[in-house]
Amino acid sequence: MATIQFDLVSPERKLASLEATEVNIPGSEGDFTAMADHAPLLTTLRPGVVKVKAGNDVTEYVVTGGFVEISGTAAAVLAEHALPKSEVTAEIVNELVAAAEAAATDTTGSEKDVAEKNIADTKALLEQI
Repeated sequence: MATIQFDLVSPERKLASLEATEVNIPGSEGDFTAMADHAPLLTTLRPGVVKVKAGNDVTEYVVTGGFVEISGTAAAVLAEHALPKSEVTAEIVNELVAAAEAAATDTTGSEKDVAEKNIADTKALLEQI
């Protein structure tokens, strides 16, 4: 099966760099899967879980926003915050929710709508861990 180069980085560290057969990504406009020969795409992330399939192995990472660049040969995720799912606890998610709520306090109009969606998506992470 054809592969795609997958890289996941956050400001704190590089979390992954590997050949994957598919990458499931929580895009801001909806979840999507990147595979070899994917059409070029640049989009934003919403809080969620990135699932990377390499052979028979699936690795999951919790992300809280950022950007994704897809090409036919690569998928690069530049996350605001990212952790392997195995390292995420309810306490960490609650801290992320508190940070999202604090960031939303000074927003208005359409920015307020985006901030409220971000809070809801971050809270939904509790169900996914």
